[in-house]
Amino acid sequence: MRPSHILSLALSLYFLTLFLPTQARYHFHKNKHSHYHNAPEISPSPSPLPGPSSAPDEAPSPSPTVDENYHNTSNNLFDIRAFGAIGDGVTDDTESFKMAWDTACQSESAVKVILVPHGLSFIIQSTIFTGPCKGGLVLKVDGTLMPPDGPDSWPKNNSRRQWLVFYRINGMSLEGSGLIDGRGEKWWDLPCKPHKGPHGTTSPGPCDSPVALRFFMSSNLTVQGLKIKNSPQFHFRFDGCESVHVESIYITSPALSPNTDGIHIENTNDVKIYNSVISNGDDCVSIGAGCHDVDIKNITCGPGHGISIGSLGNHNSRACVSNITVRDSVIKVSDNGVRIKTWQGGSGSVSGVTFTNIHMESVRNPIIIDQFYCLSKDCSNKTSAVFVSNISYTNIKGTYDIRHPPMHFACSDSVPCTNLTLSDIELLPSEGDIVHDPYCWSAYGISQTLTIPPVSCLLEGLPQSISGNDIDHC
Repeated sequence: MRPSHILSLALSLYFLTLFLPTQARYHFHKNKHSHYHNAPEISPSPSPLPGPSSAPDEAPSPSPTVDENYHNTSNNLFDIRAFGAIGDGVTDDTESFKMAWDTACQSESAVKVILVPHGLSFIIQSTIFTGPCKGGLVLKVDGTLMPPDGPDSWPKNNSRRQWLVFYRINGMSLEGSGLIDGRGEKWWDLPCKPHKGPHGTTSPGPCDSPVALRFFMSSNLTVQGLKIKNSPQFHFRFDGCESVHVESIYITSPALSPNTDGIHIENTNDVKIYNSVISNGDDCVSIGAGCHDVDIKNITCGPGHGISIGSLGNHNSRACVSNITVRDSVIKVSDNGVRIKTWQGGSGSVSGVTFTNIHMESVRNPIIIDQFYCLSKDCSNKTSAVFVSNISYTNIKGTYDIRHPPMHFACSDSVPCTNLTLSDIELLPSEGDIVHDPYCWSAYGISQTLTIPPVSCLLEGLPQSISGNDIDHC
């Protein structure tokens, strides 16, 4: 063969090896899978370490360099770009995200990682990600996830009550260094929202707003390391779940954003919420009916509405909550500190609750039990109530907003609160020198140590109306 032919052949081979691998990197399949759907409606199921003062949004960065292995699922990594996701903050990447989930969910590997890469923003519509999956699954969010921007951009056939739902998942971790941006501002401005009308009233019109992240009938869940902001409604909601561990997350939304609870749990047990910062427009953590064995530790909460059990017993419903601990936490510039709230007419019980080692900073109602909870001025008096008993308050210190008493125990006439125990309480006014007296109504309990201010209004012993036959202890 002549030298010129040899040179031509060598150049052809060189360019062939240069282009073939590049084309393979961008090869993906657009097969549809049956595991996922645009979200149909799921019916609802019946002093510590200070946190950061603010959480920066994810810093903009150059587009990430392409990892030649990001499409390779043999290493159990499922980068959503391999399934066609663009991540430009404009393109709808829902189908790519669902295909990545479906492929990972059905993979035989023991643990799979779905990667949302750093430096990119992905728009996803309201979607349910369904299990069960084969083996454990990690959704690693290092970039940004966003829904459509407001009610007018929300697809008409999609649920307006939820955004991302994880249903019947066992053994999932949601983690990463990224941001989940709920883009809630336009939802908060709906005329029906309580802060929009004159004097806190509302105007007619559709009011459904999506929960950002909902876990439904799932177990062995971990959420850690993420930032989530500006949810249209609740940021996290756990319904009918078991074994939930939330660690080192940062939740933020404006103080006046309506109904933006940080973490809401309902019919959920074995819950651990640790080392997190929550600043929002409603309860930092709210505990609904059917919850037990909940441990909340080292939470920095506020501004917001504090850490609440309830509301319970609405529409004459039965509610059972037990074995709840809130400890080693800071609550600051909030409407409430630690609160139990129930509606008249309910049944069931709240028992075995411990609030300990909590620092208050300018909190309006640091310690409150309200069995007359009502969102309007015309709630009628009823004789039945959720029974509140065996509640312990220990080492709760700090300052309160002088517009309200530092301790408020408003209990049912017919079903009084019993076995309230106070120890090492020191609550001083955030302004001035006048210490306000606590408020008690039908509240039975003791102060084991001298409290500031003294709680002389607690009744001793047990009321005659309380007997084993009269109270539903759950």
